[in-house]
Amino acid sequence: MVTLDFKTLTTPVGILRILEVIFTCVTFSVFASDGIWPFPYPVWCMFTWCFCFGVSIFILVLDFLSLSSKLPISWNDLTAFFVMLATLMVLSASIINSIFLTCENCGKEIVVSVISFLAFICYAVEVGLTLAKPGEKSYFLSTVPGLLKVLEIFVACIILIHCPIIQYHPAGLWCIAVFSICLIFSIFLMISTIGRMLPRFPASVNKFLKACHLLAVLMYSTAAIILPIIFFWNYPRPYPCERYCLWDLLLFICLMTCFNLIAYIVDAVYSFKSISLPTQT
Repeated sequence: MVTLDFKTLTTPVGILRILEVIFTCVTFSVFASDGIWPFPYPVWCMFTWCFCFGVSIFILVLDFLSLSSKLPISWNDLTAFFVMLATLMVLSASIINSIFLTCENCGKEIVVSVISFLAFICYAVEVGLTLAKPGEKSYFLSTVPGLLKVLEIFVACIILIHCPIIQYHPAGLWCIAVFSICLIFSIFLMISTIGRMLPRFPASVNKFLKACHLLAVLMYSTAAIILPIIFFWNYPRPYPCERYCLWDLLLFICLMTCFNLIAYIVDAVYSFKSISLPTQT
């Protein structure tokens, strides 16, 4: 039986979700009013705002109808995963639209950027509200290691999107393998957490997870060392270098690799400091 729960709409998190739905809806509506350019950046921005709008309203409706508790998954982990992912996606769309798709006289694009950043702020505040506090009962994806997993997945996907430009070098293929293997591990852990499968694993899996975290750090370290050597050693930035210059894209891949390496290092420190499989309720 469906029960309407109006309290889900009046809590701070509920109000934030309503604002997220409004801001993302207005953003993609204004953005699409004059048509969408068939290029990667506009398509990514449009997909981000539509995706976040759809999932946000889906979560809002299921909580309002009290159906979320009837799902055979960890709802709190799922919502924590989405809100962190939405924060990263909307932030990237806001930056891309502001830098690549907006000019001084582009009134519509400026409005889109402002509203998109407002949506990002709402998602970021929700992350802060749902983040587990010390001493509180927590779900894995609402903890710092859980949020790091989402960050690692997102950054790895961004890197892999740009990886075709390095696939023609043998060392570049190794780096692509590193990104892919670590991404698969993070996705597996994420799905197992949301699907409430982790508590069914034997206790020895904790040692396996520690080993995987250490291996991921070592593999990303090799990629962070190899990429600058093979692509920038004796290859200074050309002049002129246009907005979509290949050298800049390679630099972007290197920076994102180093950024994800730091995330994996922090994640590994947490895993060795205190790691235990979450018990879902």
